[in-house]
Amino acid sequence: MKQINVEVKTSISENNLSEELSFLRGKVRDLNQLVKVRLTLLVVFSSVVTYLTASQGAINWMDVLILTAGGFLVTGAANGINQIIEKDYDKLMIRTANRPVATNRMSVVEASFISLLMGLTGVTLIAYYLNPVAGWLAFGALLSYAFVYTPLKRISPISVFVGAFPGAIPTMLGWVAYSGKIDAPALILFAVQFFWQFPHFWSIAWILDDDYKRAGFKMLPSTPGRDKGTAYQTLAFSLVLIPLGMLPAQYGISGVTSAAVGALGGIMLSFYSYRLLKTCEIKDARKLMFASFVYLPLVQLGYLFDKI
Repeated sequence: MKQINVEVKTSISENNLSEELSFLRGKVRDLNQLVKVRLTLLVVFSSVVTYLTASQGAINWMDVLILTAGGFLVTGAANGINQIIEKDYDKLMIRTANRPVATNRMSVVEASFISLLMGLTGVTLIAYYLNPVAGWLAFGALLSYAFVYTPLKRISPISVFVGAFPGAIPTMLGWVAYSGKIDAPALILFAVQFFWQFPHFWSIAWILDDDYKRAGFKMLPSTPGRDKGTAYQTLAFSLVLIPLGMLPAQYGISGVTSAAVGALGGIMLSFYSYRLLKTCEIKDARKLMFASFVYLPLVQLGYLFDKI
């Protein structure tokens, strides 16, 4: 009889442990979705690569670690606040319907607490351990992305232009984290990422236009959406990246090789933007989107390695 009781207790204990592990795995998945880990890491990548590009002599790896942690926390907080604000709209779109706040797997209170804690911790790390200018940049990016860009998405296509400012701050933040000031190199690198966002986000919005319209988001620049007007504007911003990508070499940020990489990257985006203009088809918007994913790390790493 005792043996049966032991076996029953063991079985109950194993079931409880399995349930707890399943609960923990679910919480980790929800947290991953809330902060958008992969996207956040891409943002942090821009900051860190630019910090390394700015650095002279020996690299302070503790500063790099703080920049990585602080940047991750601030970006994750912005993504979390975005999902809290858009909770009811995320339910309407196929690609966002399973997000934790939209499905109530995570309450608004819980998501708000996590986002607030991450945001405050991230900004404090950057401001205290790096420098106050970098801290203000991180704080400004968080506020403008969460409370200006996010609400504008349902009001006007200008939201993409507004969102491009906090979207390009990570690059400037990396430079300022090292130098402590916003100077010409910081502004040039900011401009490269700023203009890159238009072909990048408009190609994504072209692909997801039907989904965005379900939630009332106005992400494409022209009123009809998938038309020549949007394609022309996408091409125009892509063309700007050709000369802009060469500017870092002119200001001594990097060398001639990186200027060629920057120009070729702009030509690549312009080519796919032109293809989209000719066809206005989703398949060409998808090719442009993939090209934009290649462009930014390719060009930023080009600046870094050419400087080395």
